Amino acid sequence: MSTTLLRAFHLVAEAGSFSAAARGSGVGQPTLSAQVKTLEATYGVALFDRRGRGVSATPLGHALHALTARLFAAEDEARTLLSGSATLLRGHLRIAADSATHVMPILVTLKARHANLTFSLSIGNSSDVLDRVLDHHADVAVTARRVSDPRLHSRLLQHDRLVLFVRSDHALAAAGGIPIRALAGHDLVLRERGSITREVFETRLSEHGVRPHTLLEVQTREAVCEAVLAGFGVGVAFEAELPIHPELARVTVEDTDLAVAEYVICLEERQRLPLVRAFLAAGGPPPPRQADAGSKSTQNPLG
Repeated sequence: MSTTLLRAFHLVAEAGSFSAAARGSGVGQPTLSAQVKTLEATYGVALFDRRGRGVSATPLGHALHALTARLFAAEDEARTLLSGSATLLRGHLRIAADSATHVMPILVTLKARHANLTFSLSIGNSSDVLDRVLDHHADVAVTARRVSDPRLHSRLLQHDRLVLFVRSDHALAAAGGIPIRALAGHDLVLRERGSITREVFETRLSEHGVRPHTLLEVQTREAVCEAVLAGFGVGVAFEAELPIHPELARVTVEDTDLAVAEYVICLEERQRLPLVRAFLAAGGPPPPRQADAGSKSTQNPLG
């Protein structure tokens, strides 16, 4: 089987179009198109549905893309080990995270130590982040989801906790701190399913038998903030990424453990790669557990 044909397919599958793949790879669009057509003709299959200027992978194409992602990730690893890049004079690191707030300090440290490194950062919910690592679309990740998958290496990065925030004219705005049962009958604004923020908070509500009035589901942290400002109810966020806005007030749940840990993860077999090791080192040693989130709360403008 021709690796050249597989790479042409992989480039197009990653980019979503022949033209974008050509721009990103330096290979001419006619060449890529001809190579993919040859691959399809050789095996009598259709790998892409061609629609206008873009393409979408067929079910078989999706399955092949999962294989080529692993194939070319392994090729990149071999090149990294053999090219002398252990000195970290150059390299590109793909990072996935469920919060830019938690990963950015690591990138700042890594860039200061190794100025010629480049990064790409994708943000999604915790489930998406794990999938990107397992599918070889990310080299490392920072996520609040604790993993037990033997394919993954995981270590504690830091602790955070969930806090509530409301619009300044909300009934809970002046409360400061409340028992979790005080949320009964209130409207909540939460992230989509797959988010650790939602998973942890809904678990705590269920444990205390608390039923909100309505629940608005949104896709991003920014959308949670906008919905709260629009008057849709009580938002939930990590304390470290609590939005700072003059019309928002923080509300702490006083009688419930809302602690959440953040972890750095990578594929078990990729720990030896210099770039991955450098990222883990830039994260520093895990913080002591007694670094209570409550000590940070007095510094937050929403307190």
